[in-house]
Amino acid sequence: MNSNAALLVVVDGANVVGSVPDGWWRDRRGAAERLRDRLASEGVPGVAGPVEIVLVVEGAARGVESVSGVRVESAPGSGDDHIVEVVASAGERSVLVVTADRELRGRVAELGAEVAGPRTVRP
Repeated sequence: MNSNAALLVVVDGANVVGSVPDGWWRDRRGAAERLRDRLASEGVPGVAGPVEIVLVVEGAARGVESVSGVRVESAPGSGDDHIVEVVASAGERSVLVVTADRELRGRVAELGAEVAGPRTVRP
């Protein structure tokens, strides 16, 4: 992997939002926006150096806008499939995928990505 380029951090929005039972299901879009805003203000704790954050949303959270520091991508179908596409298109960049989804973790690891759980970005 290329250590000169910014680390690409791909966040599985639905999985991370769903990791804390705080009523997110009543307002999925709002929950995704709150996660986006937290990522924009706090970044990825413990990760030094330049970082590019991509938040992948799906379903009712589609259409959440990007903000400075966080690019939001609305998956046209499966969020997991879109995350795999983002990782596959990263080329030689170092990639960290934040998700607890076991199947997705395996798919992106096969492509060379590191994986971390939701607590990486959401206490």
